[in-house]
Amino acid sequence: MTDQPETLDPQRQQQAKEYARIGRRIFVAELAIGTAYVLFWVFSGLSPWLRNQIYPFTESVWLAVPLFALGFGLPYTVLTAPLSYYSGFVLPHRYGQSTQSLADWLKDQAKGMALSGVLGLIILLVIYGLLTTAPGSWWLWAALVMLVFSVLLSNLAPVLIFPLFYKYKPLDDDELVVRLTRLAERAGAQVRGVYAFDMSSKTVAANAALMGLGSTRRIVLGDTLLTNFSHDEIETVLAHELGHHVHRDLPLGILVQSGLTLVGFWLADAVMRWGVSAFGYNGLADPATLPLLLVALALFGLVTMPLGNAWSRWREVLADRYALETTGKTQAFINAMTRLANQNLADAEPPAWVEFLLHSHPSISKRVALAQKFPAPKLG
Repeated sequence: MTDQPETLDPQRQQQAKEYARIGRRIFVAELAIGTAYVLFWVFSGLSPWLRNQIYPFTESVWLAVPLFALGFGLPYTVLTAPLSYYSGFVLPHRYGQSTQSLADWLKDQAKGMALSGVLGLIILLVIYGLLTTAPGSWWLWAALVMLVFSVLLSNLAPVLIFPLFYKYKPLDDDELVVRLTRLAERAGAQVRGVYAFDMSSKTVAANAALMGLGSTRRIVLGDTLLTNFSHDEIETVLAHELGHHVHRDLPLGILVQSGLTLVGFWLADAVMRWGVSAFGYNGLADPATLPLLLVALALFGLVTMPLGNAWSRWREVLADRYALETTGKTQAFINAMTRLANQNLADAEPPAWVEFLLHSHPSISKRVALAQKFPAPKLG
């Protein structure tokens, strides 16, 4: 491959816009179903009814909360299963984005639900343990626990979670390994190797990442990226990821999210206290308050999503600038962005309101425009 200009595929862009529109409709449908489901539990009296079915067997928070969570979560999983199947399997296959068989997709879904179930249960037990022992300040301690949890998860994900879904091995392209390792050294990132993973086992989309913290930090490249992108293009993609390292976006992002989490828990505390008074729950640690906790956090997350996305887009622009400054390969960057739009079926120019509300990255058209206006590298 050369650095000849890559152009957007008009047919792919038409498909990308259709794909994005359907995705937004699914998002709204999921939001409506989830909201109606939780509110039904809150106002129908189903929450105290389920709690009353559990208490004859156990009133221990360590057992009652998991049993309530199971009774609350299982019907929702069944209710939304058809929509999940359509959005996660049918639609990607219809638009040629998925390479998974139904059996493999179901295996991934099972692993994902098991993992999220275990992690979610740990978080719930911590929260309800704090509601029991520190009802006046539980929201503060819970936010601190979530901060620690986020750091641990970022550190352990490459070695414990990622291998559950992908197989990866050291990259066998020595020349590219040297180039990317030197790029990481220039950014001050101490990586523990460059790896390729079998992204093609699930999708035709391409991606790369700088994963982990400390001893688990590594460069990972999807085989779909390695197959379809030139070395210069891959270098600019990784330089963007290293820009996040240089600008400390991971720790800053964790801190920003922790601040939002703190406010979210504080608001959830107010909503749960109102619920205890309005619905006669047996205190904040009553398992029946779980739907109130979830609806408060979900609504807060929905309201603050544009703010979080605006923060993310700002940091993405800074990372793009770093990639352009560091590599000096403007055309390769433009080619990489354009090729990603074609290959990942990304809408290169979404409606402004969609980008503002829903997108964590600037549109491809804006990223290409940034590169086109970027000063040419100085020679000599």
